[in-house]
Amino acid sequence: MANDNLVKMKNQRRDFSGYGKYIRAGIWLILTLILAIVLLTNLFVVKENEYKVIRQFGEVVKIIEKPGLHIKIPFVQTVSSIPKYQMTFDVEEAEINTKDKKRILIDNYAVWKVDDPKKLIANARTLVNAETKMAEFTFSTVRSELGKLNYDEIINDEKSSRGSINDKVTEIVNSLLEKDGYGISVTDVRIKRTDLPEDNEESVYTRMISERQSTAQEYLSMGDARKNTIIAETDRTVKEMLAKAAADADVIRSQGEKEAGKVYNSSYSKDPAFYELYRTLESYKKTIGNETVIIMPFDSEYAKTLMGETE
Repeated sequence: MANDNLVKMKNQRRDFSGYGKYIRAGIWLILTLILAIVLLTNLFVVKENEYKVIRQFGEVVKIIEKPGLHIKIPFVQTVSSIPKYQMTFDVEEAEINTKDKKRILIDNYAVWKVDDPKKLIANARTLVNAETKMAEFTFSTVRSELGKLNYDEIINDEKSSRGSINDKVTEIVNSLLEKDGYGISVTDVRIKRTDLPEDNEESVYTRMISERQSTAQEYLSMGDARKNTIIAETDRTVKEMLAKAAADADVIRSQGEKEAGKVYNSSYSKDPAFYELYRTLESYKKTIGNETVIIMPFDSEYAKTLMGETE
């Protein structure tokens, strides 16, 4: 009986030793899976357009800029991202006063980026705080610079200095951000829109219309004065030309009559009798009409000629 029990116990130990191999293999498999999961969950990828911030117990221990695959210490370190690309921030619309004491609404935006994530985290803590400070600097600078200009200089494209203002605002905001060490920089600041507040929009439009009408009337007056000057100059020139033409005509006419007299004298001297006859006939054209009554001596030259008595 005792021998039988010993045999059973030996058989059971053999069975357990056989199962032990499988148990050990299972344990190793589980440990391998756990290790793989831990490894995979602590791997992270750094992209070209971002910074990776490694924190250990809340403190920044490393900032990775180079793209690639990296790993952090499990359960101890955490990873967060900060964008490296340029971002756009719309500054809230606000009201400012111009140099000539007019109120306008300004709507502008800023293009910015993170240059130094360490300074950003140390001084601004978060991107939201950095944007808030940038918006404050941008608005105060825009208000200051536009406050140096009159309203017409801001809205009139021909007189506008907006291009140089944008550049100047960008430069000033960057100097303020660098001075406080926020680790960000502004690439560009642009004014999108300038509007009038609703309560004085109508009065400003009315004044602008009145000014434009006054300017138009001034141009019309200048045009009328110029027209009258041109007309007077033209009339004087025409009179001078007519007077000169009349004088030239008189000279030409007198020269023509002189030449005609010479021709007549030369022609008439060749046959005086014919000349007398010609003059008599010409006088008839002027003195005798359809109802003309002529009383003349019977022996006058007229009568002889009319009666056909010719020598």
